[in-house]
Amino acid sequence: MQPILAFLSGTSLLWAGLLFGVVFGFLLHRGGVTDYDVIVKQFLFRDFTVLKVMFTAIVVGGVGVFILHGQELANFHIKPATMLAVILGAVLFGIGMVIYGYCPGTGVAAIGAGKLDALAGFAGMLVGGALYAFTYDWVAAKILPVAELGKARLPGLTALPEWLWYVALVAMASGVFALVARVEKGRIA
Repeated sequence: MQPILAFLSGTSLLWAGLLFGVVFGFLLHRGGVTDYDVIVKQFLFRDFTVLKVMFTAIVVGGVGVFILHGQELANFHIKPATMLAVILGAVLFGIGMVIYGYCPGTGVAAIGAGKLDALAGFAGMLVGGALYAFTYDWVAAKILPVAELGKARLPGLTALPEWLWYVALVAMASGVFALVARVEKGRIA
């Protein structure tokens, strides 16, 4: 069976990636998540724009990966699930996002939108990346082996079919959207 999107290969695949990146940045800007105040208000539970935009991106990305993999246009490159590293990274990411007022993607999109305050955090991202590179040997020896699950995916860990995980993702996002709508409606009333 010929994949539907088989025309996307070689150089055209690179151009498609660039186009999708530009469209994603544009949508982040239009969605309001390149605004410092919107992100800070998310952490104060006063504005759920970030939650809605990111859940939408996760669902679209997840379903997109499912389709691309099914069309044999993408392969999974599964990295080992190193749980301590994931937890520590998530904590550092959250702290950095609260201080910076952007996540890395929205920070770069904010720079593209001309917001100069985002440049300071971008410099911090570069410094953090360099620090990680210089300390990688220590991290690899002391942190990565702790609670390491190997190259694991949820379908393999649970023996549930992959499509069911995508259905669950869409259902969870729908539930979160409904809950957020109720919270927002309660604030207006």
